[in-house]
Amino acid sequence: MTDSRTILIADDDRAIRTVLSQALTRAGYNVRATSSASTLWRWVEDGEGDLVVTDVVMPDENGLDLLPRMKRIRPDLRVVVMSAQSTFTTAVKAAQRGAFEYLPKPFDLKELLNVVERALAQPATALPEEEEGEAGERLPLVGRSTAMQEIYRTVARLTTADLTVMVTGESGTGKELIARALHDYGKRRQGPFVAINMAAIPRELIESELFGHERGAFTGALTRGVGRFEQAAGGTLFLDEIGDMPAEAQTRLLRVLQEGEFTTVGGRQPVKANVRIVAATHRDLRASIRAGLFREDLFYRLNVVPIRLPPLRERTEDIPLLARHFLERARASGLPMKSLSNEALERLKRHAWPGNARELENLMRRLAALYPQETIGEEAVAAELAEAEAPSDGAPRSSETLEQAVERHLKIFMAAHKDGIPIRDLHDRVISEVERPLLRLALSATRGNQIKAAALLGLNRNTLRKKLRDLELPVVRGLS
Repeated sequence: MTDSRTILIADDDRAIRTVLSQALTRAGYNVRATSSASTLWRWVEDGEGDLVVTDVVMPDENGLDLLPRMKRIRPDLRVVVMSAQSTFTTAVKAAQRGAFEYLPKPFDLKELLNVVERALAQPATALPEEEEGEAGERLPLVGRSTAMQEIYRTVARLTTADLTVMVTGESGTGKELIARALHDYGKRRQGPFVAINMAAIPRELIESELFGHERGAFTGALTRGVGRFEQAAGGTLFLDEIGDMPAEAQTRLLRVLQEGEFTTVGGRQPVKANVRIVAATHRDLRASIRAGLFREDLFYRLNVVPIRLPPLRERTEDIPLLARHFLERARASGLPMKSLSNEALERLKRHAWPGNARELENLMRRLAALYPQETIGEEAVAAELAEAEAPSDGAPRSSETLEQAVERHLKIFMAAHKDGIPIRDLHDRVISEVERPLLRLALSATRGNQIKAAALLGLNRNTLRKKLRDLELPVVRGLS
């Protein structure tokens, strides 16, 4: 039941007003629609409407600028913002100015009806306090694909909260960009942003790097060292490659998250941990948990809000926008301004992008620096991609995926047999070739523990034992 509640619609597009009005009327709501912000403001000021659905760009005023004024005089009024701009900045501004939800156009009418129903069912939220130094129109995240729009909405909601976030995604997808956006647009923007890469620090130094140390705590500690937790006080601590954190440091980090304080190495006085933690990894942490390499309780402490960054091959519609963005960044750094032909853009969309957005940015910089023509054609793009894909001296590429590596080896194998049928039972042979190193590495990762290796692989223990026998793989306890 809608109790005949009234929805106010503001959009300068007549077709959108008609479609929304009809859908909401069929759902049982009273609807008033207008093409101007001024009329919407008059209705709100007169106390009309239980919920507002407003566009951002209108002839007389920006809907985002009207939003705080509406919330100020009607704090209980829910506002849904819709926009064809579909940028990260729009989503963040909508959330920070008090919108209940942000919907990028085009959207599904069922989604809108669900949002309206949720908005009217939940208690009103107060207008967030305005802060000085609001970030401008910088675009730390670029893309208008469905996957990126969902990420924008999630990050926008998190800018008004202070929750711990876990960002997952392949190398080069932009995990640190998410962490910086959460900081730059969030409550702790006035504090420091401190990043630490767990994979780049020797195991014996991680605890000192994170928590600091006292003078004389260990050999070479001639002065007191300030750790990253202390450096990030009042701000955000970004723990990159958290999956590479050694077990001892995992235990200490868990204690900090549980108790909200830490002690320096060699220290006794507890220090309050006043930081927001954003962690990131390219690893499958659930598989690491099954293998006994990552603490399950720490995972759930860090994984309060998970954000998965899709690889570039899953959002190819964003490639033209990203390419232009990276070319503009190259121009800003002093390189000549370039553009890409439509054929060149189509060639980019067909590439697998094992290095993701980082690979695309490097390519754009290379094209801007090396090619004299103002408009780069398909031939130049194809040549650069072919050069990047070519392995050096037969060595595999570091950014190559497993599927690409297998395909590359199979192509070489097939090319060596002119009749097109190289051998019989090719499927079984390929499977065994892949299975052998997989089992060997799983046993190495679990130090020869077959129970943990079976869990890591998702196999029954007896099945694993049979495979080891069939492949004649030795099992040695205590593998390093």
